[in-house]
Amino acid sequence: MKHLFFMLLLVACGRLAQAQQPTPAKQPTELKAGRMQAQARPAANRPDVAPQFSGGAAALGAFFQENIKYSEAPGVSSPTGNVVVTATIEADGRLTNPVVAQSLSAAQDAEALRVLALLPPWKPATRKGQPVPVQISLPVPFGNAQILKVEQGKTKYQ
Repeated sequence: MKHLFFMLLLVACGRLAQAQQPTPAKQPTELKAGRMQAQARPAANRPDVAPQFSGGAAALGAFFQENIKYSEAPGVSSPTGNVVVTATIEADGRLTNPVVAQSLSAAQDAEALRVLALLPPWKPATRKGQPVPVQISLPVPFGNAQILKVEQGKTKYQ
């Protein structure tokens, strides 16, 4: 009888400990090129439509060309390429929490973060018609005329 009581006490304590553990907060979903597709049972925070910059990829490229300032130190050549920045597009379209994921140089990383702070609000991602925050990876071009590719999504729910 003592053993049964002891086992029941252990089971009750274990369940009480499980009930007191906090649930982790949902992290924003990271969108990757070619990954926006309809799913039979999508996750609760997976968007149906990706966030979009007003005017599309061409307008985003033009914004970068107008606002990026290159270092004009004599005799110093700047590397060309992309600084890849991860950031969150909030439900209101603001770009927050920019972090350099792939660096070119310290000066160009700082310039990329400065220019991203100037970006106007985006059209946010949506899930069943409601705006949701998502994490994106955004290449900021330096010294190249690369056209940025921004994924276009289709509305799943009306």
